[in-house]
Amino acid sequence: MNNTGAASGPAIPLVPPINHNHHQQQQQQQQLNHTIVPIVTPPVPPPAPPPPNLPRSDLLDGPRADYVKFGVPLYEAAIKGDWKAAKPILDKRPYVIRFAITENYETLLHVAASAESTKAVEEFVANLVPLMDKIDLELQNKNYNTALSLAAAAGNVKTAKIMVDKNPAVAEIPGNNRTMPLYMATLFAKPEMVRYLYDISKKMEGDYWSHENRGWVLQKCVESDIFDVALKIVADRPELLVKKGLLTDVLLALAQKPKAFKGKKPHVVFRIIKSIFGVFHVKVGPGEKESEALQLLKIIWENIATMAKTEIDDIIRGPPLRVGTTKSYPSRVLFVAAKMGNTRFIVELIRSYPDLIWKQDDKGKTIFHLAIKRRQEKIYNLLYEIGAMKDLITPIKDKNGNNMLHMVSKSAKPSRFQNVSGVALQMQRELLWFKEVEQMIPPQYRQRKNGKKVTPQDLFTKKHAELVTKGEDWMKHTASQCMVVATLITTIVFAAAFTLPGGYNQNTGIPFFRKEPALIIFVIADAVSLISSSTSILMFLAILTSRYAERDFLESLPRKLLFGLATLFLSIVTMMIAFSASFFVLYDKKVKWVPITITGLAGMPVILFAILQFRLLGDVFYSTYRSRYLFKPKKRILYF
Repeated sequence: MNNTGAASGPAIPLVPPINHNHHQQQQQQQQLNHTIVPIVTPPVPPPAPPPPNLPRSDLLDGPRADYVKFGVPLYEAAIKGDWKAAKPILDKRPYVIRFAITENYETLLHVAASAESTKAVEEFVANLVPLMDKIDLELQNKNYNTALSLAAAAGNVKTAKIMVDKNPAVAEIPGNNRTMPLYMATLFAKPEMVRYLYDISKKMEGDYWSHENRGWVLQKCVESDIFDVALKIVADRPELLVKKGLLTDVLLALAQKPKAFKGKKPHVVFRIIKSIFGVFHVKVGPGEKESEALQLLKIIWENIATMAKTEIDDIIRGPPLRVGTTKSYPSRVLFVAAKMGNTRFIVELIRSYPDLIWKQDDKGKTIFHLAIKRRQEKIYNLLYEIGAMKDLITPIKDKNGNNMLHMVSKSAKPSRFQNVSGVALQMQRELLWFKEVEQMIPPQYRQRKNGKKVTPQDLFTKKHAELVTKGEDWMKHTASQCMVVATLITTIVFAAAFTLPGGYNQNTGIPFFRKEPALIIFVIADAVSLISSSTSILMFLAILTSRYAERDFLESLPRKLLFGLATLFLSIVTMMIAFSASFFVLYDKKVKWVPITITGLAGMPVILFAILQFRLLGDVFYSTYRSRYLFKPKKRILYF
C-alpha cells in the first residue's frame, strides 16, 4: 500500500505527469512553456483571540455553601444597590471583591454596572470602586466584557464616570470581536453614554481602535439616531468616508429614517408672522433649521458625489445577494428610501446625481414606480419638477410588462391607510391615485396590457373588488346608525314645536311668553334642528339606496356622508340650544343659576359628539375637497 506520509488531502500536481511517449512529451513541454500554473495558497486562519482577563473563581469552584452564604447576598445587594447589605461581607472578606459571583464570571462590579440605573445603584458603585485596585476594573467576564462595557450597554453614565475616573484605561479595553465600550453604548442606543464615551475616547485614538470598529460606531450611531455624535465622527475621522461598504450601510440606515429628516421649525410666533408676510411674497424671520440627519447626509453624499461613477453605483446599489444562480441587490439605497417615503433623502441625492431618476431595481422599476406602488405621493410629485423627462419615465415597464398604471391598479398595503378613517374613504383614496396616474401617463399607454394580458382598468377592478364590498358595508352601517339618531332628534323637536314652554292662551291660542327673547331663540333653534335632522335623514337614506358602483366612491358617496354628518351635528347643537332656551323662559330671573347650570351641562353632548366624530368628519371633508391638492404641489422641493 502506498503511504502518502504526512499529507492531509490529495496532492495537487504543479506540472502535468510526463508520459514516455516522446510525441506527447514534446506537446506537454510546449504547453508548459505557454501555461501559467496557479499555485493555490490556503487561507491563513485568523489568530485566536487571547483568553479573557477573568476574575478568580474561588466562590464558584469552592463549597456551594460558601457561594450561597456570600455570593448570592452580594449579587442581590448589587442588583438592588443595597450597600448596607454588601459592606459587612466585604469588610470581613475584602478579597471577594475580585471574585466571580456568576457562572458567566461577573464580579460584584459587573453586576452593579449592568443593574437598573437608580440612585441607590450609583451610590453602591461609588462606595465599591474606591475599595478596588485599578486592575480589578479591567477584569472581564466570559464574553470579554468589562464592567464598563456592561455599564455602557445599560446606559449608566454616572456609574461609568466613577469607573473611568478610577482607571481611564478601562475605556480602551475591547470586548468580544474588538468591540469597544463606546460601540456597546451605540449598539443599545444610549445617547448620553455615547456622548460621554466619545468625548473621552480622544477621537477614537488608541491601540485597539481600527478603521473597522470606528466604522461600526459610526454605523450604529446612525441606526440609533445619535446624529450629533455621527457628525463629530465624520468630522474627526474623514478617512472613514472612503470605505464603500461602510458608506452603503450608513446611507441605507439614513434611507430608512424619513422622520429624522424633518427640520426644526421656528417658534409659532415667527411662523405666524412669516405666513402673514408670505401673502405679500416677502420672506422674514428664520427658516426651517436643517436636521442633523440631513447635515450628515450632505457631508457623506458630497464626498461620494466626487467619486467615479462606477464607485457611486456600487455604493448606492449595495452588496449582491446570490440565490442559486441568480444575483439580486435587495439593499439598493435609492429604492429603500423610495419605499420608506424618504423624500428629503432622495432629493438630496438627485441634486448631485440627476441620472438617478433613470435607475431601475432588479424588477425594472424606477423610484417613481415604487412611489406609486407604495402610495408615496411626495416622491411621486417629483415627476412634476423634471419637465418633459417625465413623459419618458412614465411609459417604462417592469419585467412583467407592468407600467405605472398597472402599479397603481394594485391595492396599497394596509399600513398606508392608517390615517384614513373608514374603508369607503380608503377606496376613494385609491381612486384618486388611479385617476392621477391615468392623467400623468401618455394616452396610448393607458389601455396597454401587461405580461398577463390584463389592462390597468381591469386589474384595478379585480384587485379592489373586496375593498368595494367592505366600503359598501362600512358606508351602510355608518349611515344606518346615524339615521337612527337623526330620526330620534326629528321626533323630539317636532313634538317640542307644538308644546311651547309656558303654554298658550286658551282663548286666543297665543303663547304667553311670545315677547321673551328666550322663546324666540327656542322657536328658531327648534325649527333649525327639525329641518337639519330631516335633511340628515334624507342624506343617509340616499346613501343606503345608492348603487355603490366603483366610481361612486370618488365623489358621490363621500359628499353625501359629509353633508349628512354636518346636518346631524347641526341638529344636535340646535336641539341643545332649544332645550336650554326653554329653561330661560320658564324660570324667573331670581333663579337664573338654574337655566345657566342646565345650559352648561347641555353643552356636554355637543362637545362629546364633536370629539368622537370630528376625526371622521375631518377625514371626509379632507378626502372630498382637500384631496385635490394631494398631487401637483405648489411648493417645489427638488429645484427651487
